[in-house]
This record gives sequence, C-alpha cells and structure tokens, in this order.
Amino acid sequence: MPPILVLEKICKQYPGVVALDRVDLVVNAGEVRALVGKNGAGKSTLVKVLSGAVQPDSGSISIEGRPVVIHKPKDAFAQGISTVYQEMSLVPGLTVAENIFLGRWPSVRRAGIRLIDRQEILRLAHETLDQLQVDLDPGCLVATLSVAERQLVEIAKALSFHPRVLVLDEPTSALPAEEVETLHGVVRRLCTQGRAIIYVTHRLQEIPQVADTVTALRDGRHIGTIPVQDATPARIAQMMVGEDWQKTERWETAPPGKTVLSVRHLSRENAVRDVSFDLHEGEVLGIAGLLGSGRTELVRAIFGLDPFDAGEIVVGGRRINRPAPRLLKRHGVALTPEDRQRQGLVMIFSVRRNLTLACLKRIGVRGVLRMPREQALAREMVERLDIKTSGLDVIARTLSGGNQQKVVIGNWLNTQPKILIMDEPTRGIDIQAKEQIISLVRRLAADGMAVLFISSELEEVLNVTDRILIMVHGRVVTELARDETNLDQLLALVMEDSNNGSGIGCDH
Repeated sequence: MPPILVLEKICKQYPGVVALDRVDLVVNAGEVRALVGKNGAGKSTLVKVLSGAVQPDSGSISIEGRPVVIHKPKDAFAQGISTVYQEMSLVPGLTVAENIFLGRWPSVRRAGIRLIDRQEILRLAHETLDQLQVDLDPGCLVATLSVAERQLVEIAKALSFHPRVLVLDEPTSALPAEEVETLHGVVRRLCTQGRAIIYVTHRLQEIPQVADTVTALRDGRHIGTIPVQDATPARIAQMMVGEDWQKTERWETAPPGKTVLSVRHLSRENAVRDVSFDLHEGEVLGIAGLLGSGRTELVRAIFGLDPFDAGEIVVGGRRINRPAPRLLKRHGVALTPEDRQRQGLVMIFSVRRNLTLACLKRIGVRGVLRMPREQALAREMVERLDIKTSGLDVIARTLSGGNQQKVVIGNWLNTQPKILIMDEPTRGIDIQAKEQIISLVRRLAADGMAVLFISSELEEVLNVTDRILIMVHGRVVTELARDETNLDQLLALVMEDSNNGSGIGCDH
C-alpha cells in the first residue's frame, strides 16, 4: 500500500522569515510519527499547512498516492485529515457535545419544523468520548471545564470526523499522568485501524511510549527521521537544537530567608481543603498534584481571583483580609497564569504593550503613558529573557509558544515582585525554552525572590524546587525537601488515592 500521507518540498515564507524550507514528510498507515523541534522550527506552520489554515508557497501533498490541494480546513476534512491544535478553539457557552459536533448538529423534523436533535447530539458525543475513555459529561458547559478537560474535548472533536490522518499538536501539554496514558492508548488503537498519526510534542519522555518514528525540524528544515529505538533524549535534542543538550543542573538549596507568604487553613468548597504553608525569601516552593488536586484553585484564591470560604493569607507580615489582584500586586505578588493566551496575554496587542500591561504606573504620569519609558522597559525585558521577536511592535499572537510564555513572565517581572507565583510556566514549550525559564527561576531565587512553582512535569518540579508540597483532592498531604525524594516516590505520592473521586467532571 502507498503511504497515507506524502509531503514533498513544502515551502512557506513570511516577510523576513522562512518558516518551511523544502520539507519532505512520509507517513504510513498504522504509524505514529513524532514531530519535534524547538519553538520557531516550523512545526506549527507544517501543521497549519496540513489542516488547510495556511497554503504553502510551493510543494505537493499526496493522500494514499493521490495528489491533493488543500486550500481551506474544509478541504482537509474532506481528504481525511483532522487536526487538534495546542491552543483550543471551543465555544465556552456551548456544551461538550455541541462543541464536538459544532456546525454539524443533527436535526429532526417535528410538526413540519426542523429542530436540532439534542438527544442525538448527546448520543454521538457519548460514542466519541468513549473512545477516549474519560468520564466527561457531554451535557456540561465547556466554560466550566479546566484546561485539561477542554483539551480532551478538542481531541474528541477531531475524532468525530473519523480521520485517516490525525494531527495532534501538543495533545498532552495540559494533561496529568493518568490522562496521558489514556490518550496514548487511544492513539495506538487508532493506528491499529490503519490511521496515520502525526504527534507533535515537546515532552521527550513521551516519545518511546507512543511513537514509531521521530522527525526533527530545525529552522524550517527537515533535519532527519529516525526509528524510535534510536531516539534517545540526547539524540533528539541534538537534532532539535544543533548542539549537545545538557539538562539544567541540580541546584544547591540555600538556607531559607524570612517568611514572605503564609497561608493558614485555606479552604474553598470542592476545591481546596485546609491548606497551610509558608514561603520564604530566596526559595522555590513546588506544588505537585494531578488534575483536580486543587493546585490552580489554591493559587487563584491566594491571588484574589477566586473567593475562599475560610483561612488566612499573610503577605510580608500583613494579613490580607480581602485578597484581590490589584491589592496583591501592590504587596509585591505576581501570578503568571496557567492559560497564557486567554489569561496572560492580549493576543492582538504588541510585544511592547504586553510586556508593560501589569506595570502601567511605572510608565505613566497622571494617567498619561510615557512611550519612551515603555519602549525602554520592553526592550530591556526582551534582552533579559531572550525573547525571539523581530521587533517590539510585533503582535503577540505571531510569536511561538515559548516566546509568548516569556512575554507573560516578563510582563509580571516588570512589576518588580517579591513573590512570583508560576502556574504551569513551561506548558507546551520546547526544551530549550524550558531550560531558559528554569534557569531564570533559579536566578530569581538567588536574588532573593520567593517563587511558588506549579508544574505537571514531576521531573521539572524535582529539578527546580527547594521544597515540594503534594496535593491530593484539595489537601496538602505531604511536604518534602527536594533532596529527600526521587521521581518514583513523587509519582506515587501525587497519585495517592487518585482513583477515589478524581474522575473528570464539571465540578470546577
């Protein structure tokens, strides 16, 4: 049989940037092809070419030996190609089922009037979700779901088209360990049915678990394709970045400074239960836990984004009676949120404006912005964080995921915080950008800043933190010094009682 998908000499150029430079790709039936590359390597552009969102300048695409032309997403669906993007495109005000079949709702004729058949939508959605083996209510509003749950809805939506080629762009970037294993099982089952899977990921540890072959892109070029047996993390990283890859060094734990944040008996119904901890100057305190453990809900309550039912928050020795973001910022607290595109950036604003949104008082006089000051602060942060952009006036949505994340962090660093709360700061970014952010966190701690660090990647938590809080079902069940634990023990602790009431639902 011919390969399901063949791309030959695909080129795409934007003003001043060659995104794809004569890229070839051949994917066979029943094959999972991992696609890797650092941010800006061309992965996203290649995915958009396959999905019909972008048209290549030159090159050809064949499906099962037939040349095809994909001008728009509808053409991709017609040719049996479905794509799940890393950044989601769901309608929050509609249900899970309505989103899965958006634009394709079945109808029924009653009394001469054609109506939406909501029962049929629910039935079809149940069938699709069963393929993912997740306990997700199809009648639940998407607005009530977490980021991880929304990702599962996006994957179900793609599967509802019954594709021959399924493109997954960072499908597990927001998923905890148990959902990752479920997704990998779905991917393997789809392959046994003769589908081809293109699996874009930055998580190198996933590749041996799910892929058959690995293709690396760098600077828009196809560097090579190797079998998964040869795809060690060091080999993949070398193909991606063009140099020997060294993981971030293990940092020495410094003696803790004075307490800058105290949380006592904080509780919020169905989310956080009687949580207490202290955070010190120059310390990186990690919070580890699975989906539904209450990590994000905890830091949102601390920062005043969500109310809490009971407890006490003390910042710099002062009790905060009514936490609110403006008040917490005034006391030197900053939060980089979990969802950078919806909560951390204004995507249609420039890099310059996004880097200074949180510190308008530093660049304004009597409500009037001082443009030279704004320019200077933005330029300084671009250089400090090594943000890859062709200029300060570039629109934020055009940046790669890693550079968008750096802009989010830079925006809050411009407020000159004493306490930095980071919720999933490395989700969906490449290894080089991850190492830069981890190194930044340790430099900030060395300069005396206190950092509260949340990550779904336990290796990362072990690598960057001084202490680790383990959360299960809204409670802190264990506190460990980093040097007192290892990855196996940490995984066992975060999964403690994980099957007791941890099913995905709508109770967020």
